[in-house]
Order: sequence, then structure tokens, then C-alpha cells
Amino acid sequence: MARSVAVGRDSCAPLNWSQGPAVQPSPEKVSGALLFVGARVPVRALFENIEGEATLDDFLEWFPGVTRTQVEAVLAGFAAQ
Repeated sequence: MARSVAVGRDSCAPLNWSQGPAVQPSPEKVSGALLFVGARVPVRALFENIEGEATLDDFLEWFPGVTRTQVEAVLAGFAAQ
């Protein structure tokens, strides 16, 4: 079972992901949340689980539609902010 901690809805808002291959805005899916490409997993789930002390390996196991490359791209983009 995935552990998570509530994170504000706009925790990823300042990032511009429109040009990246790892995530996509999806107004018609999951209430318009920013999703990992090819999965119905919101990007915020990554940050919620990390804040809940999950490891990257835990996250990848819990959300098999997300790749390590995608997670690394999101974290690199976030760290660059």
C-alpha cells in the first residue's frame, strides 16, 4: 500500500513541463492533473510518496506504469527550479 502525505495542489505549478517527454498535462484525465506519459499517475503522487518517506524503488513498484527515466526527469526538473 502506498504511503502518502498531503501536498498542496500547486506544489509542481511553477514548473513548465510542456516540452518534456516524461509528463503531460491531461485536462480530460484525472481531473486535469499533470500525469506521467503513458500512465494515469499524477506527478504529485511522486512528491506525496517521497514526502511520506517512500523510496524511488517503492514508488516504481507501486506505480508500474511509470518508468525510472520519467521519475528522474521530473526530479531533475524540480531540482533545477
